[in-house]
Amino acid sequence: MRKFLVPLATLALAAVAVPQASAAPPGVLAAPDIPVANVQAHLNQFQTIANNNGGNRAHGRTGYRASIDYVQGRLNAAGYTTTLQAFTSGGATGWNLIAEWPRGDANNVIMAGGHLDGVTSGPGINDNGSGSAALLEIALTVASQNYTPAKRIRFGWWGAEERGLVGSTFYVNNLPSAERAKIDAYVNFDMIGSPNAGYFVYSASGQPSGSLALQRVLEAPFATMGVPTELTSVGGRSDHAAFARAGIPVGGLFTGAEVAKTSAQAQKWGGTAGQAFDRCYHSSCDTTSNINVTALNRNADAIASAIWTLSAAAPTPAGPRFENTADVAIPDQSTVESPIAVTGVSGNAPDTLQVGVDITHTYIGDLVVDVLAPDGSVYNVHNRTGGSADNLSTTVTVNASSEVANGTWRLRVRDAGPQDTGSITAWSMQF
Repeated sequence: MRKFLVPLATLALAAVAVPQASAAPPGVLAAPDIPVANVQAHLNQFQTIANNNGGNRAHGRTGYRASIDYVQGRLNAAGYTTTLQAFTSGGATGWNLIAEWPRGDANNVIMAGGHLDGVTSGPGINDNGSGSAALLEIALTVASQNYTPAKRIRFGWWGAEERGLVGSTFYVNNLPSAERAKIDAYVNFDMIGSPNAGYFVYSASGQPSGSLALQRVLEAPFATMGVPTELTSVGGRSDHAAFARAGIPVGGLFTGAEVAKTSAQAQKWGGTAGQAFDRCYHSSCDTTSNINVTALNRNADAIASAIWTLSAAAPTPAGPRFENTADVAIPDQSTVESPIAVTGVSGNAPDTLQVGVDITHTYIGDLVVDVLAPDGSVYNVHNRTGGSADNLSTTVTVNASSEVANGTWRLRVRDAGPQDTGSITAWSMQF
């Protein structure tokens, strides 16, 4: 994972209602439990590969190619159609491994992926052996269960992510437009076993239309487990980015990197406040000893739940989505607004209107954030919570069923305290 070289941009509590994940659609097998011991066995293989190849599994090194060969060999034996896609980065050849389960509608593809490469400084077991191993075991479970989904399931293990998302970008950029159009969703899994783990779900705010449905699907299994989640705005910092730029709905899971866990997060999830989610991020100590097995187990089961849910049947079409991505500065102790003109929506807004907010600010405890309906009615999104935390990225559910949908809606942000400033970077409404 190359994404969190600076502190994680924003962490905010998920405020949307989530469906329960335990029930499968009629006629469809329920998502199975993924044995964490099997996932750990794959991690042990990655560790052995690193040990035998200079201590790492980095792009351009023999350890990466050995990792690819191990994963592809297991998939070929299970009946997958696999493809190695070569590319060049930094003067060295890299590979993406694409594996497709040959059942389901090939014109409607659910894709799940994560990067297989690590950095040169260590074996890269949490980053991102964890996501790679979970995806491999889930793929093998699809085969062992003889699963016949409604949609085609495709897995991707990306190369050279640590060099700038090279492999995944190469894959998407080289897909013909007709093939891109067949991908209904892409979900990304990068670092899912951090030793001081948090439980983060990629925020749909600022992502292509349809991403909110993925956010909900990924939140649902944790709700069933009784594990609280937080939304994280990962922007363009992992392998989902190229898919998002192509207009494909994206989502993902993450357990944290070098940013420190807060006291509130430690109280909610356990672990150690003030300590990084992964103290061995991009280091030689990122070994099999650097894995929180409970987090790995929960995330593997959540990924399986998402893949089974997404591949089972066509999702309920979402309503129209409106977004304003123009930056609006928030001066100290001032009030600003950002408008969205809604047109073409019949009747009233829904009782589950999803309002996504992305605000950069150096002290979100100063902020009061409201959505104003066309008639001036006020719906609060954020009211000076979060203390000294930086930035606000969240999606909230607003019961706006009494409001006519069409008209100009406004996001109003008031800076109610001294010294700190910021800006509205984007906000959206999903009907």
